[in-house]
Amino acid sequence: MSQIPQVVLNNGVSIPQLGFGVFQVPPEETQRIVEDALEAGYRHIDTAAAYRNEAGVGAAIAASGIPREELFITTKLRNGDQASAQEAFENSRKALGIDVVDLYLIHWPVPSQGLYTQAWKALEEIHATGQARAIGVSNFLDEHLDAVLADADVVPAVNQFELHPTFQQAPLATKSRSHGIAVEAYSPLGQGADLDAPAVTGLAKDHGATPAQIVLAWHLATGNIVIPKSADSARMRENLAAAAIRLTAADVESINALEAGSRIGADPAVAAFSQL
Repeated sequence: MSQIPQVVLNNGVSIPQLGFGVFQVPPEETQRIVEDALEAGYRHIDTAAAYRNEAGVGAAIAASGIPREELFITTKLRNGDQASAQEAFENSRKALGIDVVDLYLIHWPVPSQGLYTQAWKALEEIHATGQARAIGVSNFLDEHLDAVLADADVVPAVNQFELHPTFQQAPLATKSRSHGIAVEAYSPLGQGADLDAPAVTGLAKDHGATPAQIVLAWHLATGNIVIPKSADSARMRENLAAAAIRLTAADVESINALEAGSRIGADPAVAAFSQL
């Protein structure tokens, strides 16, 4: 198994830079798939209340026999629960079957609700009691970060947002890092759409790697925390092996040049789904 690099967050907590996401993994398949991921060597699992598969993640953790301190578990506050974050957190913690969540994120700002700054204060209280080792945000744009930071006692440890070669959100990544907020990429492969780019396939040939491994290696070289998803155990292992690939500065620049503004998911400036 490749040695997975760690990122030290702004509060001193370490997170495996390459993790495993379970977005769109059906609840009935989650335990099996997460058990496969843990067996492959992943120690960082990213879920969310809105995915409705926290219980499956928890069952896999329990079945794995891996000491809890060797695992890093992230979950997220559902949009419709922003006014009741403490209760929502307790429900997630019970579903996961763990005493302490390693990273708890506000899933989306949903600015039309006007509740995300209130929710952040609730997360700060959760963090202060030791129930979450680190707290952060997801899908927060510049203006949402500014609003939180204006009254924050705790600077978010992470901002998780859509980031892949054709949608890099470089200004947002730079702003996040300027405040000591680690950048975490979801949809890191552009849901597969970025893997056919000639720059990627050419580097894959040069390095004797898969296109997915090249893109994941690019994320790691750029400093992004990254959470690819796969239901196939062989692909899980392939993705994990990206940690052993060393790209040159020129390699990284060739992928940087793929930026095309190609957002796949919802725009956080206007997204307003409740997730309930």
